[in-house]
Amino acid sequence: AALLPRPARALTDRLYCGRRVCYEVLGVSRQASKAEIARAYRQLARQYHPDRYRGEPAGDEGGGAQAAHEKFLLIAAAYETLKDEETRKDYDYMLDHPEEYYRHYYHYYSRRLAPKVDVTIVILVTVCAISVFQFFSWWSSYNEAINYLASVPKYRIQATEIARQQGLLNKTKEKGKNRRSKEEIREEEEEIIKDIIKNKIDIKGGYQKPKIYDILLFQILLAPFYWCKYIVWYCWWIYCFTIKGQEYGVEEKLYIIRRYMKMSQSQFDSLEDHQKETFLERQLWIRENYEVYKREQEEELKKKMAMDPRWKRYRRWMKNEGPGRLTFIDD
Repeated sequence: AALLPRPARALTDRLYCGRRVCYEVLGVSRQASKAEIARAYRQLARQYHPDRYRGEPAGDEGGGAQAAHEKFLLIAAAYETLKDEETRKDYDYMLDHPEEYYRHYYHYYSRRLAPKVDVTIVILVTVCAISVFQFFSWWSSYNEAINYLASVPKYRIQATEIARQQGLLNKTKEKGKNRRSKEEIREEEEEIIKDIIKNKIDIKGGYQKPKIYDILLFQILLAPFYWCKYIVWYCWWIYCFTIKGQEYGVEEKLYIIRRYMKMSQSQFDSLEDHQKETFLERQLWIRENYEVYKREQEEELKKKMAMDPRWKRYRRWMKNEGPGRLTFIDD
């Protein structure tokens, strides 16, 4: 029954000015310009605005503040309908084609429920907020890594020795008027040691020094460049190693190994150099060699887990107690 044709009615209570024609409410013709519509609205608004009403008759519809308030709301609705070109075009179409009942409802509510803010601006602000959070979060992780390394005796002793050789620690112990408290000297020495660690140690992985080009905003802006660069590189790879049959270099071999291991570039870079040398010595860029290496690693992992006391306790618990039971276990 809902899909059956409805009676054709151009004016309904829930659309635009209801049963009244918006042009008649403002007292203008359908050919009126924007300026004429705005002028008619201002005149009627001054007359029927609730703040200006002082008890005099509100108009032809009757007297009283309530009637004046309802009249003002109708005038405001008429002005909101006719001041916008797109809305006015939809309203004129409704007056000329009253039989298209559902189309009028759709256009009316789609405009009323449409977001007032441009979606592009919302996306841009969101991306900028995420990028700022990313950058400061990475800086926080990097500073945590530096503070940790400064507390490790191995790196702290090396950094202190380098600072003494460069004469940086002697400058902190000045006498005379420039003499400072022990707390200030200790803080300055700590900063010198951290700066040396920052310069001498290459931190990789999730705690590496953040770069502005790694945040989301720059990644989106540089995405076309990266795509073009990848397409050029892929064409070069096909030409050199598939068509011409050249032998792989060291970088190409490491790239194939990284792809087999399903590791990102930053994860692969965080590996030690001797591990990469082992990969090259075992020729893991060859698929068969990598499969053998993968099985060996899985077997070694199983042996370690079998010898691990914590894993033994877990297996014993699974055998005796099993999941799904609430028990109080000391360990």
